[in-house]
Amino acid sequence: MLEEKTNELFTTQLREWELARVNYALLEKVRTRKIDFGTFDVFIQFNPERIKSSSAKVDAKSIGERPCFLCEKNRPPEQRGVSFGNSLTALVNPFPIFKRHLTIPSEKHTDQRIRNNFETMLSLAEKLPSFTVFYNGPECGASAPDHFHFQAGSRGFIPLEKDFLSGKHAKLVSGREGLGIWLWTGYKRGIITLAGNDRNSLSGAFTQLFDKFSDTHPEKPEPMLNILAAFSEEGWAVHVIPRKKHRPSQFFIEGKDQILVSPAAVDLGGVIITPREEDFRKITKADVEDIFGQVCYSDDELLCIINTIL
Repeated sequence: MLEEKTNELFTTQLREWELARVNYALLEKVRTRKIDFGTFDVFIQFNPERIKSSSAKVDAKSIGERPCFLCEKNRPPEQRGVSFGNSLTALVNPFPIFKRHLTIPSEKHTDQRIRNNFETMLSLAEKLPSFTVFYNGPECGASAPDHFHFQAGSRGFIPLEKDFLSGKHAKLVSGREGLGIWLWTGYKRGIITLAGNDRNSLSGAFTQLFDKFSDTHPEKPEPMLNILAAFSEEGWAVHVIPRKKHRPSQFFIEGKDQILVSPAAVDLGGVIITPREEDFRKITKADVEDIFGQVCYSDDELLCIINTIL
């Protein structure tokens, strides 16, 4: 039912809302190139409409000085939504990465936090089976860290999903009825995947991970995480990408060596968004590996954390 309503929403919004119609048409002309890592690929997308998101100032002063664009009172008058449950509204994202790109904010202006909203994420993925639902933490690519929201995009677009099914990098480290815990190796960024059809087991395992990673950033309101979740007949696949850092050093360099990349869930899933053409042209395999290495944990670091939980 929710997916049918969102499909109808896209139809009406692209007909009635010029900004969305123009930007989804431009998406057809977005340029992409592939970087081959041997057993997996990373794609670089040149998408100039994403400049506001990639370069968003998310410090407390900047956030306090701008109106929240996810609050209903500040949204464009043309923007319509579809309610989910009692607290969320699915909106067409007018600056898309995917052919179908949703932003799903809370109706209340409340901080970006996943701890008590993980089961809602599972429910969204279940109700939107042709989408991948993702969460960007407040210092992990979210351009509105002051307003709780998820995003969702066309399923199958993010290489990580295909790479998980290939079995080349995700290794099962713990399995029981309804839940498997997988650790990724040789993927240049540490990832933990929770997969299964038992909602309670998935939620319990995520809470354990969340609490453990909270110890690594005790000064922050929540551990730095990006999360991607999808649902199929086999159940859920939830990819948790813990973070060390918000933005890589390349983001802050001045001059010709700057690379304006601010990695979020989609980037770490294997599609790096470059809003500037010069970055699209010059970013190299070594740059990608270095950026992943700066913002993500290594395989060995995650293995130590997983072992303490298991």
